[in-house]
Amino acid sequence: MIDAAELIDNDFLRQFEIKVDDHLAKIEYSLQERKIFLTKLVIPEEINDEGFSKEFLSAVFKHIEDRNLSVVPTSPEIAKFVRSNRKYKRMLPVGVRI
Repeated sequence: MIDAAELIDNDFLRQFEIKVDDHLAKIEYSLQERKIFLTKLVIPEEINDEGFSKEFLSAVFKHIEDRNLSVVPTSPEIAKFVRSNRKYKRMLPVGVRI
């Protein structure tokens, strides 16, 4: 289970990070005005399973929601996550559909 304290927002590299054992999972992003573009999801094979990716993405979306930002998922994996979790669709900017 991913704890919010484990999630790191690395502003310098513009990515959300979480370390599991010696493996680093990350979501790269670009921040423009009040929108955050989630551009790339990287999860090492050793820790990549459906449960982990869902928890990781949920933690990232919670962090983004707490910052009151809109989300534009440009990565196919992240767009698929938003489609399958309707509660996050409200975080999309006006006019953006997935």
